[in-house]
Amino acid sequence: MLRHRHAVRRKGVNAMLTTLEDALDVRIAEGASMIERAEWGDWTILLIDKKADFVQITDENSIPHAFLTLRGLLSHQPNRRWVSVDLGAVSFLLNGADCMKAGIQDAESNIGKGDLVWIRDEVHCKPLALGWALADAPELIAGASGKGVRTIHWIGDDLWDLEP
Repeated sequence: MLRHRHAVRRKGVNAMLTTLEDALDVRIAEGASMIERAEWGDWTILLIDKKADFVQITDENSIPHAFLTLRGLLSHQPNRRWVSVDLGAVSFLLNGADCMKAGIQDAESNIGKGDLVWIRDEVHCKPLALGWALADAPELIAGASGKGVRTIHWIGDDLWDLEP
């Protein structure tokens, strides 16, 4: 459930949006008529025209990271910070499982350990989950065992089902 929901001006969240836009090479709030900020658990959600497109998550070192929600990824279709998985991994990811290295087929070359990444299927390139990379891109692709991405948001979870 969203708490402390209130309207904000673009300049109030401009630094977060600019960081995210640069990192993913997308334009987030271009032409938005209303931007709202709300709390959802430990996360800060930005609603762009009443859609929960943007999330700010704090990592284990208390560093805030900005990223698109899965619905935001569907709307804005970025070409950065992705990891592709084979179709065998899809059902596990949709149940909230972590992404195993064995299922990873490709990844953007700039991904480093600790980066927030989105996971997509290798055929349709549609977003399936969001998580923390547990290794650099070459190791994610070449690895045959172990976890590759710690999943924090997936299709069908509470954030996906969030009604603004």
